[in-house]
Amino acid sequence: MTVRVRFAPSPTGNLHIGGERTALYNYIFAKAMGGKYILRIEDTDKERSTKEFEESQISDMAWLGLEHDEGPGKYGEYGPYHQSERMEIYQEYAEKLLAEGKAFYDFCTDEELEAMAEKNKADGTPPYTGKWKDSANWEEAKLKVAAGEKAPMRFLVPDQDIAFTDHVRGEVKFPKGMVGDFVIMRTNGMPTYNFCNVVDDHLHKISHVIRGEDHVNNTLRQVMVYHAIGAELPEFAHVSLLIGEDRQKLSKRHGATSVQQYIKEGYLPEALANYLCLLGWSHPEEKDVFTIDEIADKNIFNLERFSKSHAVYDIEKLKYINAQHIKKLDTPSLLWNASSFIGNDPFFKEQTTVWKESFIDLYREKIQLYPEFLEKLKDITSDSVEATDELKEILSWETTPTMKEYIQSELSKVQDKYVSAETFSEWMNHCKKELKIKGKPLFMGLRGVLTGQNHGPDLKVLIPLTPVTILKKRIESLPL
Repeated sequence: MTVRVRFAPSPTGNLHIGGERTALYNYIFAKAMGGKYILRIEDTDKERSTKEFEESQISDMAWLGLEHDEGPGKYGEYGPYHQSERMEIYQEYAEKLLAEGKAFYDFCTDEELEAMAEKNKADGTPPYTGKWKDSANWEEAKLKVAAGEKAPMRFLVPDQDIAFTDHVRGEVKFPKGMVGDFVIMRTNGMPTYNFCNVVDDHLHKISHVIRGEDHVNNTLRQVMVYHAIGAELPEFAHVSLLIGEDRQKLSKRHGATSVQQYIKEGYLPEALANYLCLLGWSHPEEKDVFTIDEIADKNIFNLERFSKSHAVYDIEKLKYINAQHIKKLDTPSLLWNASSFIGNDPFFKEQTTVWKESFIDLYREKIQLYPEFLEKLKDITSDSVEATDELKEILSWETTPTMKEYIQSELSKVQDKYVSAETFSEWMNHCKKELKIKGKPLFMGLRGVLTGQNHGPDLKVLIPLTPVTILKKRIESLPL
């Protein structure tokens, strides 16, 4: 069997992180199994669907590395891939169900439907028990339609239990009577989700349906439609829901929820993909940090490794994983990526590539997100010091004033814009050998005098990156 999976977003807004995870799972599974990943656009909501949202969603998926094998721009033999272009197909299947007595027109008014639903809820019976369900009235309904009257078409739910096997949840059973006869074609001629979804999956030869567990109840209706049109069921895998640390369904209050927001906040696509994989799936070797290419293997990524338990979205864990991927980047790539966030800083912009690469390398172990480089830049550009208790203690050591006097004197001799690494090493050696200062008093004393801080990155790299004018101003502002 050729594995064919799909992701079918509605272009009615920005791509949600939950949808991105679904797309990711389908993409990796297809690659792991040597199959095809299909992108289908469910744009039947004409009022809310826009081309702009569609293009934005496709762009977001491309940013994450999810290139579809078939879909918009990559038409295969099973197109078209926009539901809005498949209306005749849905109408044909609906009319076939109607002719076979598996669907019927419903002319009940909204008031009748509302009263019916209330009564049936109290009686514990299915929501729909209207007169048009009775086959004795079907001919009358067809005559009304032929005369130009409009009515939705309902699916005639069979009076039997429904079951399907799920790769994550095992055997899923629904007792008969759980749902009433649901609409498959609206009065305006537009198909409903549970109908056109099945028709498309059948005609697109989808072998596996991988999606969130909130679709389980949809699957009940869809299985009925599969049987009714004589189609073979795909294999199902309903993955766990994403929830916040408060155990509630993921929403904006839990942090970024759209892919666009993650891009703006400086996350790497590799890191976001990595983290999303872990929200409902586990690596057989219990690895937390990996790339999509590394796990796109049927021995690593398979449906049996999905968890039933809700996946807790932890923004701190995502930041940690992002930091690990930042550390793995080569320096030119890291500089290129980071420049999108700090490249417009006036001080940073005027520096040489060598300076910029040294700066990036100095702080790569200290940051989790690219915008944090701007904060680190302040370590270099700040020309004053804050008289903290820690700094005052360092300055109170008997060796510190001597070291300050020496460094201040040496700085006055520097003609270049920056102190060279060699010159700084000479200063350190002089303090150690001539001034007899060693250990903590030497290293913390030097840091306090030159940066006004009691901790930070390697001074041998930091000081050559700091303009001499800045260093002079700092020493002058020391509370000694």
